[in-house]
Amino acid sequence: MEDPAALGAGNPPANGYSNGNGNGGGKGKPAAPKGRETFRSQRRESEGSVDCPTLEFEYGDTDGHAAELSELYSYTENPEFTTNRRCFEEDFKTQVQGKEWLELEEDAQKAYVMGLLDRLEVVSRERRLKVARAVLYLAQGTFGECDSEVDVLHWSRYNCFLLYQMGTFSAFLELLHMEIDNSQACSSALRKPAISIADSTELRVLLSVMYLMVENIRLERETDSYGWRRARETFRTELSFSMHNEEPFALLLFSMVTKFCSGLAPHFPIKKVLLLLWKVVMFTLGGFEQLQALKVQKREELGLPPLAEDSIQVVKSMRAASPPSYTLDLGESQLAPPPSKLRGRRGSRRQLLTKQDSLDIYNERDLFKTEEPATEEEEESAGDGERTLDGELDLLEQDPLVPPPPSQAPLSAERVAFPKGLPWTPKVRQKDIEHFLEMSRNKFIGFTLEQDTDTLVGLPRPIHESVKTLKQAFWPKRLRHAACRILVAQPGIEPVPPVLGAWSLNHWTAREVPPLALWLKVNAKVFAALQTWKYGINTVLKHFAAVHDAKHKYISIADVQIKNEEELEKCPMSLGEEVVPETPCEILYQGMLCSLPQYMIALLKILLAAAPTSKAKTDSINILADVLPEEMPITVLQSMKLGIDVNRHKEIIVKSISALLLLLLKHFKLNHIYQTFYSPPNKHPFCFDLLIQFEYVSQHLVFANCIPLILKFFNQNILSYITAKNSISVLDYPCCIIQDLPELTTESLEAGDNNQFCWRNLFSCINLLRLLNKLTKWKHSRTMMLVVFKSAPILKRALKVKQAMLQLYVLKLLKIQTKYLGRQWRKSNMKTMSAIYQKVRHRMNDDWAYGNDIDARPWDFQAEECTLRANIEAFNSRRYDRPQDSEFSPVDNCLQSVLGQRLDLPEDFHYSYELWLEREVFSQPICWEELLQNH
Repeated sequence: MEDPAALGAGNPPANGYSNGNGNGGGKGKPAAPKGRETFRSQRRESEGSVDCPTLEFEYGDTDGHAAELSELYSYTENPEFTTNRRCFEEDFKTQVQGKEWLELEEDAQKAYVMGLLDRLEVVSRERRLKVARAVLYLAQGTFGECDSEVDVLHWSRYNCFLLYQMGTFSAFLELLHMEIDNSQACSSALRKPAISIADSTELRVLLSVMYLMVENIRLERETDSYGWRRARETFRTELSFSMHNEEPFALLLFSMVTKFCSGLAPHFPIKKVLLLLWKVVMFTLGGFEQLQALKVQKREELGLPPLAEDSIQVVKSMRAASPPSYTLDLGESQLAPPPSKLRGRRGSRRQLLTKQDSLDIYNERDLFKTEEPATEEEEESAGDGERTLDGELDLLEQDPLVPPPPSQAPLSAERVAFPKGLPWTPKVRQKDIEHFLEMSRNKFIGFTLEQDTDTLVGLPRPIHESVKTLKQAFWPKRLRHAACRILVAQPGIEPVPPVLGAWSLNHWTAREVPPLALWLKVNAKVFAALQTWKYGINTVLKHFAAVHDAKHKYISIADVQIKNEEELEKCPMSLGEEVVPETPCEILYQGMLCSLPQYMIALLKILLAAAPTSKAKTDSINILADVLPEEMPITVLQSMKLGIDVNRHKEIIVKSISALLLLLLKHFKLNHIYQTFYSPPNKHPFCFDLLIQFEYVSQHLVFANCIPLILKFFNQNILSYITAKNSISVLDYPCCIIQDLPELTTESLEAGDNNQFCWRNLFSCINLLRLLNKLTKWKHSRTMMLVVFKSAPILKRALKVKQAMLQLYVLKLLKIQTKYLGRQWRKSNMKTMSAIYQKVRHRMNDDWAYGNDIDARPWDFQAEECTLRANIEAFNSRRYDRPQDSEFSPVDNCLQSVLGQRLDLPEDFHYSYELWLEREVFSQPICWEELLQNH
């Protein structure tokens, strides 16, 4: 077997080649530069250049407005733009004489739209399709009367608002129901050996109109009129709630996805369905900015201090780190070299280690690490692990080993930059303090105190200092200021004395809030005001203690909602039924509850089929039904164009699914939180948070192999995927309908556009990494899945992309599994460890960099998942499966209130009430002695 490190580290022969065992014959040192050049050329050909420039990427809900509209259409559909225009002009000339659409007044335009909607209600499918195409031409911006792309986008938005105000969306929704239930179209598509875009013409027209209306109305601009803003809110309400006893629109689209994946409707244009579903969920529930605002609002309602920072805003100010050394991308479990190889270098390595800088993440090269090739035994071990994963889950593929690069030149001091400090505010939860005190008490005293973080009797002085540090935890000054506002604005204790409010806001912004006793002594005026206050000083003491304790640690919305849930579990009878707010997120979850596993499996099936690393299989679903033409290409140019269109089609599907799943998880996570306790055998019980709706979705994703699927997606040259140029700018909407199309050549298609990277591919990668983080955070069983699937080398290859946000979520995933990778891995990947320290938020008392969880056992992880599932089922049963006539429903046992109730009797009751009394009361014998004995 040839040694992969022979070219870079060995002594190659004079002709530049090595023999079978990797040891060159003759004098190899003079030929070393040639060997290095050979390796560099091979590496660039296979993997591309490692020196990736920093990508200027701004993460957001969506790409630009024009880009989002252009991704709705495939290049195969471009001839249909002309068909839509012809259908509109033919119909418009029969209704309006001597004028164009843009020349009409608004009332005339509304009258024409009403006529179009009337002509939609015909039996003939051909006539109905022509009218629908005319409506689609209006939604596309009546491009035949425009001179520029800006005009097309402007009139497209104007026409969409006009169409909605006239009831077009409701009319098209009825037509969509008809097409979904069209069994003839389904059976015709099932009989065909190859499905093309001709089989989904009606559905594509309907979905295109609805997508354009959602996307244009969803877009908010400062210049929008009051009528448009009101129409937007009305449209959002219609999509969020079930109207006229119908399910929400998102559930209809989910049902289309599952029907497509089941094989019952293979002709569905799945890309358009997924894009529309993603935009509907974003429009009704809110994007990332709305999520942050909703989180701030909930914290204010619960009386919690505001958040220290916005994660996305902090990441935007980060600087991308240089990727790790190339050899680290391969063997992640490298063994130490033999002692004979270390003797000659020990002095130089020791010298480098003494000069090591703690901020080596900002060095372009690793100054202190000399990489060692993996041994033959470890290479076989890594190969066995990949084969095991590939055989069991059929998801991950093996990655070929690549020889290590040549020795690196010394780094000049000019290229070293130093950061100002850590970008994140460290967080400390109540659990962290309780866990630290539990371990300390068990060690020094021998017993614990449940939920007591104040008693430190018997503990050494260093433990006292540690608890003090944990409680203070770098609390920012603006949060202390907000805590003072909470004190002086507590609900139910107004009006606050002016002296108290003024002093609090002016003087409580110092480094430390003074104790209440000292504060009252130095402020006689405030003390006098409190004595005359009707609520008394005890109320102030109570609220001050709560705020003073809250300022020391991070309190999440979960901590507050958990207490409410615990009270409901303890006292279900006395507290009564839980009040569930009818929010759009809650309504969507209730509608998805019954079929949620099928929805998640369907989305992951489509994601697997669209992944660039997936192999074609006979049992996989066909996601190309709405991109393949009726006649297959016959020239090289047509084949290249279709190949670009197919790749672009898959990229858009990955983008929509990744964004949709991330939005669902984030909204469900904020919608409800619950907590439970888990007791491992022969161990202390511990509690963990259950964001039930979030956990329900995430667990079904995990059961459907979402974690290995995402790892399979990243098991490729991710830099090439992000910089892929699967787009033809002259064929994108609206450019293709305004300008005369130039003659396409194979050279122009190969060259692609001039963009540095593909926005949608980088957006998809970040979303998938965020999704993987959410699935594995605080879940040891899922973290071990990352370790078992050998995700470390796959994730480290993604660090080649110099984009701060992508690197951050990769480092987060590496951070949670470093303690399981062993000491040798951490020793061999010190630059990655430094990057984690510099960029990822730290938890106080976290042992990620050095700890080994020796108590972890597989049965504990399985029990954790089983406990989680049992609590989820119990919660869903208690909250959503309650029968109407439950035996636990309250009963009125008061005789006076029962007899005093007014009952509605039938009109003819007073004619026969005497007979009823005789039959039901007087004629029935009553044994009073037996009755008294029983009671």
